[in-house]
Amino acid sequence: MLTFKLNYFVLTLVLFITEVIIALLAHDDIIRPYIGDLLVVILLYCFVKSFLNLPVKTTAISVLFFSYLIEILQYFTIVKHLGLGSSNIANLIIGNYFTWVDILAYTLGILMVFGIEKLRQTGLNRRLHQLNHTHVWLFL
Repeated sequence: MLTFKLNYFVLTLVLFITEVIIALLAHDDIIRPYIGDLLVVILLYCFVKSFLNLPVKTTAISVLFFSYLIEILQYFTIVKHLGLGSSNIANLIIGNYFTWVDILAYTLGILMVFGIEKLRQTGLNRRLHQLNHTHVWLFL
């Protein structure tokens, strides 16, 4: 179950750096609130896949439910209840208010994960199929 997949880890780092850049530089009404939330679930997915050899569906749904949980905790102002209301980092990482748009962004991010993983799997199957045909021809 434990593993290390460099490709997912590199994607995790790239997405993390992207999220930091968005947090520091994007002070708009689209990229920071929507694209950042969409990317964060992809980041979490890649992070988990970097270290755990779990099926795509299990990992993606787990990350989505975790994201929903964080959003629900925002509804109940968890940062304030933990006494971290004045912490910029806590407010940035956990968030401080619930929105349905965030739920939608998380869901779209995970749908993108499913789509990308399906494309990757289709490409891998196609390459394996071509390789098998190449071996058949070499054998004949």
